[in-house]
Amino acid sequence: MPTKYQSILLIGPPGVGKGTQGKILGSIPGFFHLATGDMFRGLDKESEIGLEFTRYSSQGLLVPDFLTVRLWQQHLEQLIAKDMYSPERDVLLLDGIPRSEPQAEMMDDLINPFMIIHLVCEDIDEMVRRMQRRATEQGRPDDADESVIRKRFDVYREQTAPVLACYNDEIIANIDALGTQAEVLLRILSKIVPALSK
Repeated sequence: MPTKYQSILLIGPPGVGKGTQGKILGSIPGFFHLATGDMFRGLDKESEIGLEFTRYSSQGLLVPDFLTVRLWQQHLEQLIAKDMYSPERDVLLLDGIPRSEPQAEMMDDLINPFMIIHLVCEDIDEMVRRMQRRATEQGRPDDADESVIRKRFDVYREQTAPVLACYNDEIIANIDALGTQAEVLLRILSKIVPALSK
């Protein structure tokens, strides 16, 4: 097992398409998509950690850093034990982590991000619409309330956007997130493929 997991980080505000693009990329052999949102939503809602997650997410707040990183490590170890993810074979597509500067510091010894896909969309109203549509289609109550959604954008600007400053500019690829899924995917692949061949 390597000392650090080879990773590509998917970073961007809520509703920008990280999960959608992560799932598509994760279906390509050699990539493994790990979304912390799915990880948290898969928790037993009545468990201690499940109740803790609901308490934060229902207010549009981030789960505390130490709890997020600890849960992520446990989740990854389970995936390796079940042979669903192989550090030797797969590049980790991390979607939703690290989500703050302290998380980036905590994960410095765990991951080796060789590329950051920074999905950018200046049209916040469009992203709000996307998230409300997603709430209806996927039954995600945390995406239904507009005031909670807009609070999540504030939290993103204050806590997650600064994560980019933790990494070298040379590995950050700014990708326009507006357009069809295929158009955005092609923009992402045009950055990832050359990086993989280095």
